[in-house]
Amino acid sequence: MPRKITCTLENLGCANCAAKMEHEIGALKGVESAIVDFNNKRLFITFASSAVDEEIISSAQKIVSSIEQDVLITFSESARKKLPIKQNVIRLSVGIVLYLCAFTLEILHAPLPFYVSFYLLAFAVAGALVLHTAARNMIHGRIFDENFLMCIATIGAFAIFKFEEAAAVMLFYGVGELLEQIATARSVKSVEKLMDIRPDYANLLTENVVMRVAPETVGAGALIEIRPGEKVPLDGEVISGISYANTAAMTGEPMPRAVTTGSEVLAGFINISGLLTVRVTRPFGESSAARILELMKNAGAKKAKTERFITRFARYYTPAVTIIALLTAVLPWLFFGQSFSVWLYRALTFLVVSCPCALVISVPLTFFAALGTASRAGILIKGGGYLELLAKPDTIIFDKTGTLTKGVFEVVDIAPTNGVLKETLLKTAAMAEAASNHPIALSIRRLAGNLVTEKPDAFTETPGLGIKAVFGKSEILAGNEKLMIENNVLFEKYSQIGTVIHVAENGKYLGCISVADVIKPDAAAALKALRILKVRKTVMLTGDNKAGAELVAQNLELLALHAGLLPQQKVELLEEYQKNASGTVVFVGDGINDAPVLARADIGIAMGGIGSDAAVEAADVVIMTDEISKIPVAIGIARFTMQIARQNIILALTIKFAVIILAAFGLANMWAAVFADVGVALLAVLNAMRVQVKRY
Repeated sequence: MPRKITCTLENLGCANCAAKMEHEIGALKGVESAIVDFNNKRLFITFASSAVDEEIISSAQKIVSSIEQDVLITFSESARKKLPIKQNVIRLSVGIVLYLCAFTLEILHAPLPFYVSFYLLAFAVAGALVLHTAARNMIHGRIFDENFLMCIATIGAFAIFKFEEAAAVMLFYGVGELLEQIATARSVKSVEKLMDIRPDYANLLTENVVMRVAPETVGAGALIEIRPGEKVPLDGEVISGISYANTAAMTGEPMPRAVTTGSEVLAGFINISGLLTVRVTRPFGESSAARILELMKNAGAKKAKTERFITRFARYYTPAVTIIALLTAVLPWLFFGQSFSVWLYRALTFLVVSCPCALVISVPLTFFAALGTASRAGILIKGGGYLELLAKPDTIIFDKTGTLTKGVFEVVDIAPTNGVLKETLLKTAAMAEAASNHPIALSIRRLAGNLVTEKPDAFTETPGLGIKAVFGKSEILAGNEKLMIENNVLFEKYSQIGTVIHVAENGKYLGCISVADVIKPDAAAALKALRILKVRKTVMLTGDNKAGAELVAQNLELLALHAGLLPQQKVELLEEYQKNASGTVVFVGDGINDAPVLARADIGIAMGGIGSDAAVEAADVVIMTDEISKIPVAIGIARFTMQIARQNIILALTIKFAVIILAAFGLANMWAAVFADVGVALLAVLNAMRVQVKRY
């Protein structure tokens, strides 16, 4: 059975190099697949057998070292490379000064060796890293990369006495790389900030002594203190204290949440005002924060088809352009007697243009920025591949309870008979339900609040009928129509859809109370937004009874409804919808019984706040706030991401091919080539950042 491991690529700094590592490690014998997540600096290796082959790890290390010398494969979490931006600024500043000196000497008609020497120095300082990397890659047989192409192009320019252009191209290439480096670093940093939910410590309370310990060492049942301004380290229940919590990092909700005794708090919340004492309900490894961190870490392992296409395209594109450049330099000279230096210059321009940096960096960065934007909104998407599928939904299928509805019974109507007050009816019903733990009883008592404090003298609960409770000389009945008929109570028919509780005291009918699982407040707006987004079908699959499901379906204007289903029947119906769909079929659910259909859907979306662990694990997208309205937001992010990715591909290829054609006719020089490479790469990276600032 295959086994998958996750490694860290420490000091990884080149997106194109990451693509090469992925390809070569994936080709190793015994490796089923290899995926490099450049943004998170992680390597996912799937072995063909269940055993982890140390020789393969060793071979993988040799591959990454030969491609990028300082990169190490480790199993630690410290993956981020501290980019040497300051050193690069100093190096390029020195190169610019040397170039200006050379240019000044040339204008002043200084002897040729003088200003050429300064051009050479500027070239060497600006291109030191490029020259070193190209030489190392050539030793390992890797010729067709941007470093080699840049070296050949600029050295060739020196050979045909284009000194100022050769030095300038290398200098501006370095400046462009630096700007890309800064833009990429800022993007990654902004996304990391969104996911900065891992707590640093926990204040463990033992015998009234507070000890600062690592969250991983605290078990369920322990007591911890959370002071104002501190991050909640573990999931738990507040046992004392009143405060407000900033939940934005976990749920995307901007408004602080009030917490008091009995409230649930999650790891990653920030305590705003009061001192809280919390009983831990789950160890850190099972906490909400740990689960989110793990989902985000592994998101890069599920790449979109667009990302994979760009990686493959770059692998063939660069050699193809190099061959074209070689033919451009030689054929006109050999067969048509054209000037070799003229066509060599044009061929060198080809080489500068051919670097695939704009595509290799910007497209994965677009998906990475989108994943971070979604997480900020409380939407966890487990990989770029799911973003791509989410951008083209044809049919969205919903579970009912806990998804479209709150999953909690609430009193929706109180209908007393003539002469009876609503408060009297509610109090009498709550008295009857005082000793019951049925969800309906709990909903009635919750609404009644402090109206009832006494317990019944006698209590009988009959499943399928209702309750008979005795308080002194009063006998109270609370149940369905059958209970009323059995006790010869004349009652009034009630047509409201939901569970109807009829109430009588000492044989006198008082009225009825309707209890139902109410629709979530944002559900109607969410369904309307989906219709605006041109989602063709919205459907409900539920195991609940048809009457209650029909009410929800009618209120939300769903296209189709299937009720009374077992989990396997949900899967069968989903597959029927998949056969007839022109796009992606999405299933939205929350319960453990939804796990099979979530896994089978093209995209499974789980309600993460109240959803079961099985549902969250099976899903591809997790809504941490349990808000249906986040689904149109997720689709909006996915569609805009694909739009930006397509723009970057078209932008890069159009400009590159345009400059190549112009160069072939002698209408573009190396300055244009540098813009077509580095300038376009920078524009593509900046375009990718729009994903983070757009309002959805």
